[in-house]
Amino acid sequence: MNWWGWIVGGTILLGAELMFVNAQFYLVFIGGAAIVTGLAAALVNGLASWAQWSVFAVLALVSMVTFRDRLHHRLLRAGTPSIQPGPVGGVMTLPVALAPGESCRAEHGGTFWTVCNESDKPIPSGAQAHIARVQGLTLLVRPNI
Repeated sequence: MNWWGWIVGGTILLGAELMFVNAQFYLVFIGGAAIVTGLAAALVNGLASWAQWSVFAVLALVSMVTFRDRLHHRLLRAGTPSIQPGPVGGVMTLPVALAPGESCRAEHGGTFWTVCNESDKPIPSGAQAHIARVQGLTLLVRPNI
């Protein structure tokens, strides 16, 4: 294969990863290996085709195994804020008093829920309650301590 073919192919793979495809950095390392193989083929005249493919395969595999996880973690996962998957663990203000086992309708997170007091203590009106768990479309709350 011509040296410029490796460089063009590697550039296309790098561009595809960075612009269009989210392949989690696999194409970055494959494209980088293709570019380095093209540079090696340009510097060493008469490098056999099997040798070019061997250099490409070794570079791609070694770079992926060695650097991909660290780079992917550093660039993408480290800056991502944690997202709470649901209302469990949150705190809400109850509009009415709730005796143990009693329920009402209340707003939490912009949505109206059925809220049930699952503790053995009453929760006064206007008090904050801790959301212990979700059962279907019902928030099971306890008095906030």
